[in-house]
Amino acid sequence: MKYCFGVDVGGTSVKLGLFTTDGEILDKWEIPTRKENKGEAILPDIAESLRKKIEDRKIDKGEIKGIGIGIPAPVTGDGIVKNTANLCWGYKEVNRELRELTGLDVRAGNDANLAALGEMWLGAGKGQKDMIMVTLGTGVGGGAILDGRALVGANGASAEIGHVCVNYHETKKCGCGKTGCLEQYASATGIARLARMRLAWDEEPSILRNQKKLDAKAVFDALKEGDAVAEEIVEQFAAYLGHGLANVAIIVDPAVIVIGGGVSKAGDILIPYIKKYFLEKAFFANTETEFMIAQLDNDAGICGAAKLMIDK
Repeated sequence: MKYCFGVDVGGTSVKLGLFTTDGEILDKWEIPTRKENKGEAILPDIAESLRKKIEDRKIDKGEIKGIGIGIPAPVTGDGIVKNTANLCWGYKEVNRELRELTGLDVRAGNDANLAALGEMWLGAGKGQKDMIMVTLGTGVGGGAILDGRALVGANGASAEIGHVCVNYHETKKCGCGKTGCLEQYASATGIARLARMRLAWDEEPSILRNQKKLDAKAVFDALKEGDAVAEEIVEQFAAYLGHGLANVAIIVDPAVIVIGGGVSKAGDILIPYIKKYFLEKAFFANTETEFMIAQLDNDAGICGAAKLMIDK
């Protein structure tokens, strides 16, 4: 039997998984992400955790194909990270450093790209080779799969869907420093912003006016209860997202678009709204694109990381 490891580095914790190269998850666990001193302990901590797992499982290193690792930043094809927002790293040669720490082959990629690869391999996109995944969380991430492989780009920054411009009249800046980015309207924080703006327009009765915490979940819960104001907010969110995805689809030509991230927990109720606006702007060749809710939840990253290594 051949094994590989999938690692998904997050700002709070690192998720790790032991896989067979046939796609069976044998074990998964987490360790804290120690970001002090410019994150110098992150890769050594991962190496030590993997060493213990190999020892506990009594696995021969010769049976391990290697380690795939997802990083929340642009990652070049040779595993170089130039900067990160959430790990305190500057320039880091992830493949080389982790290889030296473990003695195993390593392949690094962007975490959103690898989440998309994981969903294609074992999740909502299973059986497809051309796919887009968009993750709607605190921000908006994305990954594109072409012919079964994650699209990387010259700087490791392909499919940064959250920064497609969808509003040329916006004056408030996105976290990236630009204005009108999809992330400003389709992320969980963006939906909450749309809700606050809508509630300020008039005094139309709404369940949302009684919410102590006006967040994306509250908006979708109100929608499910038939709240008219919540439906207006969701229509606005879906218009931004659907139109933005139509712009991305004309480049990638996906068979399926997978919706993941915390917002996707609203469930299948999202799909008709998003698809309606997607079809308003979609190129005729993209109108048969399917929409799916992600299935792997927090395991998508480790699954995609393992698949990246398996396909090397």
